[in-house]
Amino acid sequence: MSSTVSLPLPLPLLEARNLGVSYAIRHAGRRVRLRALDDVSFHLDRAETLGIVGESGSGKSTLARALLRLIPADAGTVRLQPDINLLTLRGAALRSVRSRLQMIFQDGVAALDPRQRIGEALDEPLVVLKPQLTEPQRRERVRSLLELVGLEAGHLDRFPHEFSGGQAQRIGIARALMVEPEIVVCDEPLSSLDVSIKAQITALLQQLQQALQLSMIFIAHDLPAVQQLCDRVLVLYLGRVMEIAPCAALFDRPRHPYTRALLQSVPIPDPRVARGRRTAPLAGEIPSSLAPPSGCVFRTRCPYAIDRCASEVPLLRSIDGSEVACHRAEEI
Repeated sequence: MSSTVSLPLPLPLLEARNLGVSYAIRHAGRRVRLRALDDVSFHLDRAETLGIVGESGSGKSTLARALLRLIPADAGTVRLQPDINLLTLRGAALRSVRSRLQMIFQDGVAALDPRQRIGEALDEPLVVLKPQLTEPQRRERVRSLLELVGLEAGHLDRFPHEFSGGQAQRIGIARALMVEPEIVVCDEPLSSLDVSIKAQITALLQQLQQALQLSMIFIAHDLPAVQQLCDRVLVLYLGRVMEIAPCAALFDRPRHPYTRALLQSVPIPDPRVARGRRTAPLAGEIPSSLAPPSGCVFRTRCPYAIDRCASEVPLLRSIDGSEVACHRAEEI
């Protein structure tokens, strides 16, 4: 009689639990706490791309910067395998993991030092984080990465102002990949680009992720790009997670009213299809983080809100493979 042995599931490469970020600010003549992220939990698997979407002010960039320790978090844990809590690292211990996590910034030109030639900017992370490499090894690495992102070795002696926005973003991508990271956080890398260049950079990121087996966190307003690039999607609203779902499921059957409203806001070029929409795009503006609504933070804009939504914070719960923070998700 044979027996089967269940193998343990692989652990996520990165896992955030109950992550919180707040700032002490002055408001109306007194010091108050502004809660930018509240109880955010998710995981990122190896070679996976996780999309993070939401309106401006929802906490997307705050989340990216907290994960990379560019701003301090004041609650929760962020664990990087094998069992490293990123939020507790200091000094040399923090520097030792910097090469494992890198970031692509929103504005490619602004992210570069205008006084540095591109060759120096690309060499700098290797000097700091890969000191064991010789100068010829670093030079070869810089040239190969520049070619990988679609630029030429002849660009190395130029300054940032001599490049277009799309070229500068390619340089930013090369700089992030220079130290061979396991995780790349893309903080709205398409938002400053025009339509044709957006498509090129989206395709480049997709090619690099597949070729290098990168784990990526892709933050964007561009939902078609999210649909093209991502395996799963996390929806943020006012610093809280509304929904986490596989990409296909989220776009085909969104469970949270906020997710549905976001998808309805995507322009449709065919006016006949646009007229056939069943619901209107989301109305109103996101509330202030200084005075968030009680209970469900989305309830003041939600057409399905009931009394329970004002008194009880909805917790993430599993519904058909998606995680949804909505009291009425099954009804909707």
